[in-house]
Amino acid sequence: MNLLQRIRNFLNWETPPKPDKKLLPEVYPHLQAFRLPLILTVLTMLVGTIGYVLIDNFTVLDAVYQTGITFTTVGFGEIAPVSDAGRIFTITLIIAGFTVFSSALGILVSELNKGNIVAILKERRMLYKIARLKKHFVVCYHNDYTIEVTKQLRKNHIPFVVIDPREEVHQWAQEHKYPYYLQAEPHAELAMLKAHLASAKGLITLSNSIADNIALIASVRLFEKEHYLPRPYYVISAAETMSDVEKLKKLGADTVVSPTKLTAQRVSAMAARPDMENLLEEFLYKSDNPLNMEEIEVPKYSWAVLKKLKETHIRQITNSSVVGITKKDGKFMSMPKGDVLVTSECKLLVIGTQDGIAMTRDLLRKRVKPKELKFV
Repeated sequence: MNLLQRIRNFLNWETPPKPDKKLLPEVYPHLQAFRLPLILTVLTMLVGTIGYVLIDNFTVLDAVYQTGITFTTVGFGEIAPVSDAGRIFTITLIIAGFTVFSSALGILVSELNKGNIVAILKERRMLYKIARLKKHFVVCYHNDYTIEVTKQLRKNHIPFVVIDPREEVHQWAQEHKYPYYLQAEPHAELAMLKAHLASAKGLITLSNSIADNIALIASVRLFEKEHYLPRPYYVISAAETMSDVEKLKKLGADTVVSPTKLTAQRVSAMAARPDMENLLEEFLYKSDNPLNMEEIEVPKYSWAVLKKLKETHIRQITNSSVVGITKKDGKFMSMPKGDVLVTSECKLLVIGTQDGIAMTRDLLRKRVKPKELKFV
């Protein structure tokens, strides 16, 4: 280990993550058009240098300098007396230089108008930014749902990457403030690698086409198996009909949202309880609300396993309340009593402040009975 690496380790400096070189788009093929002007430039400089040495006995350095100022037509004049043959050679060199320069400028303008080089450089910068993300969401396909979802993710400080195969995605990204985006087919493995899916928390597919959602969910689950990831992704999708909802769930989607069903539920709730119209929106969706609700899984090794709910003293220690328990078999129990047993890998639905929920999560992850129980 070298001295620089030891200093970095001592100061806890970390090297910023970088994308795999195989994922970076190649810029060199688009530079092939510049090879001919570059070769002509080198040949012109070489011929000019040899010419001044042979014709007027210039030193090599003086010949290179004279060739350079003549080739670029800067007009500095002659650095030493030049013979008539030398002047004819100089005129020829000026014409050759102007021709090479004009062709190079034309090629440069042509390549810039195509936009390939600029697009590649932008994508490379974007891939370096995405490589630094962790526990982000990959949002696929831009539409009205995507706009609203990304607004909420931004408000809650959840990083995300938007992927869409259409060329307009660059314009949409600027218009709707997508910090990270890619123009690619979302179901392609290359797109998943570029979106740094291996470090993502989950994927959201919001295509208006059920076929796109099906293909993407199947591709993501296959990506998990091929790359031996330690945990499955949380996959969220959208579907119009209930039959499509069932299809997507069977394919591997964890949550499938049906706009039709949600609208019906909201309208019926408003009709039944007009006074509760804004409660759900205020409680769950408002970012500055001090209260939060979260489902916390009890690990196998937790000290709380096979303890009665009242024996955990969660409310007294964390000032949070358990309002529901989902058993390992999927059965949900609302408003559990204190005598209910906390079983392995069950999920507790906890309501409280952000800090209280975080304390509850840490409390349940302990292997040994916490010391706080002695004081309650």
